[in-house]
Amino acid sequence: MAGQIPPQFIDELLARVDIVDIIDTRVALKKAGKNLHACCPFHNEKTPSFTVSPDKQFYHCFGCGAHGTAIGFLMEYDQLSFPEAIQELADQVGMTVPTTQNVSQSPQQKNLYDLMDKVSQFYVHQLQTHPDRQVFVDYLKSRGLSKNTIETFGIGMAPDGWDNVLKTFGSSQTLVKQLLDTGLLIKNDAGRTYDRFRHRLMFPIRDRRGRVIGFGGRVLDDSTPKYLNSPETPIFHKGTELYGLYQARKQNRKLERILIVEGYMDVIALAEHGITNAVATLGTATTPDHLRQLLRTAPEVVFCFDGDRAGREAAWRAAENALPMLGGNQQLKFMFLPDGEDPDSMVRKHGAEAFESEVLHAQNYSDFFFAWLTEKVELGSMDGRARLVEIAKPYLKHVPAGVYRDMLEQRLAELSQTNMATLNRHIEKPAQKQQRPAKKQTMATMTPLRLAISILLQYPILAREIDDTSSISSLDLPGVNILKELLETLHEHPHLTTAALLERWRNRENSAHLQKLALQSLSLSADELKYELLGIFSQLQKQAKQQRRIYLESKPLSELTEAEKAELRLSQS
Repeated sequence: MAGQIPPQFIDELLARVDIVDIIDTRVALKKAGKNLHACCPFHNEKTPSFTVSPDKQFYHCFGCGAHGTAIGFLMEYDQLSFPEAIQELADQVGMTVPTTQNVSQSPQQKNLYDLMDKVSQFYVHQLQTHPDRQVFVDYLKSRGLSKNTIETFGIGMAPDGWDNVLKTFGSSQTLVKQLLDTGLLIKNDAGRTYDRFRHRLMFPIRDRRGRVIGFGGRVLDDSTPKYLNSPETPIFHKGTELYGLYQARKQNRKLERILIVEGYMDVIALAEHGITNAVATLGTATTPDHLRQLLRTAPEVVFCFDGDRAGREAAWRAAENALPMLGGNQQLKFMFLPDGEDPDSMVRKHGAEAFESEVLHAQNYSDFFFAWLTEKVELGSMDGRARLVEIAKPYLKHVPAGVYRDMLEQRLAELSQTNMATLNRHIEKPAQKQQRPAKKQTMATMTPLRLAISILLQYPILAREIDDTSSISSLDLPGVNILKELLETLHEHPHLTTAALLERWRNRENSAHLQKLALQSLSLSADELKYELLGIFSQLQKQAKQQRRIYLESKPLSELTEAEKAELRLSQS
């Protein structure tokens, strides 16, 4: 078992999760008999060879050989670590990963998270009790924020002064270092250490798990900068975090759409009006990491930008970063606000219903993509249309092969008034990976032991047909220990699926071998396989007895114990 997360927790997690739901939000699946299939997300192909089995809770691509469980899919597709994939699935089904066994953070990181939480509480307390709090309280009232919204987002206040946090939390050199590591303190060239955030309204930034990882601070006077964020730290990386995502996930059991806006107050103002699915980047453009995180959280993402030139350029940067993620079961849209409006002002002026209506009428990705490109050419001339193709080429090569890419190319052909045959001669296609044909192995060519393991992996319920595993314990045959452990595991946990069994072998020596056996084609029905398994086990028991008898006969009679002599007589009778 990888890491320190208890296997029983992973068993229960995989029992609650449906791999079809996990994959279908990222790759559009279609029914194909009792399984589902799609074009593989891990290599370029035109004909679907990627299969998902609801029974086994397992996926497999017959083209490139990719295979695994829901955990493995998230690790491969979303580029998550094992603990992150576990946490992602646990969040979706409302389970809590055992914190005492948490492997995703070191003791040093845990200390930083604990410290950030305490400082966040300190800022909240200052907003409630500090003598100079009124200017901050009045500002929040002027923005129409209720007590509930202020508490939901943990808004606080950093008092004026150079050493409030330093004096409160920096009682030792170790703590001062931690405060410096988290960016709460600054040390200047002269060696003086002081608070980073002073006389600012404070917005704690939380990660997906709700831990405070950084802060944003806003001044209420003419000081600069107007907004100040925590710097990059061991626990805070602006390019991967989104403000408000934790609150959005907490307030919506299932997010169907996420709205990405510019700033903290936009997220908070929308939440105040009941629009609880907004997030914001942290002073950076929307990065590929942001997009991956958003698209694995909700099937639709709507970018909300100002309608001016700067807003449209920011939208185009987001569109560029999204190119490798297009297609599948997700949708990206763009919403542009009237001049002088932001989400905060718009929802306060016109109300939530009018704002939501604008979201519903947001521009599709393809419409924005071609509108941006056609602005740069004269479509009325052949020269302009040829230039459009040349401009589009470097972008299209980043779009994964599939239906969506084909449709983008078809639209380009229409706009350039050419045909697909002509266009295909000039558009670079994604490189196809050369796959070795897999060696076919049938049940008839498998050794009995391999077949027994394959049957148990694919039909775990058949383990109940085998009562006693001790009768094969002495058998000296490669793989017997695996078979015995499989049977013992299934006797102890009879409801494990194929996926749960394979996860118990993750990172063990025989993991890859078992995954191949889980994919082995078994041409018989479950009933027929039951008798096959019983026959193999009976055969293995006979082999074990024969090996034991040969061993006892090879020993000098004087060296046999009385029990061994009796056993030998019984075996020879």
